[in-house]
Amino acid sequence: MRIAAVVATVLLSVLALFQLALAAGVPWGRAAYGGIWPGVLPRGIRINSAVFGLVFYPLATLYVLDAAGIRETQWLPAPSVVLWVLAVFFAIGTGMNAISRSPVERWWAPVSLGLAASCAVLALG
Repeated sequence: MRIAAVVATVLLSVLALFQLALAAGVPWGRAAYGGIWPGVLPRGIRINSAVFGLVFYPLATLYVLDAAGIRETQWLPAPSVVLWVLAVFFAIGTGMNAISRSPVERWWAPVSLGLAASCAVLALG
């Protein structure tokens, strides 16, 4: 369980930092959102990246740490249900990244697969 939590935490941190870089205007658009915007993302999409980097991935990390018993957070509702939702979310992301028209974005498929597997292991835990 701890290994799955460490793997998930590292991968979620990488994703959060990547999304925050996109939100800040780093021209890595080719590696995200299907590669539709090859440079700096449009403002609305950068806001989306900021939400993922500041809210979604950190919250997912809290669920992962709670499931592994590394950090107890009594206020999180239904950890095992949320972990299954995350596992499915990242499994879908694996497929989407793998079939992306952007060769650079395809590199995210193993990251998504690692997160899907880690979240499934933790949900079973």
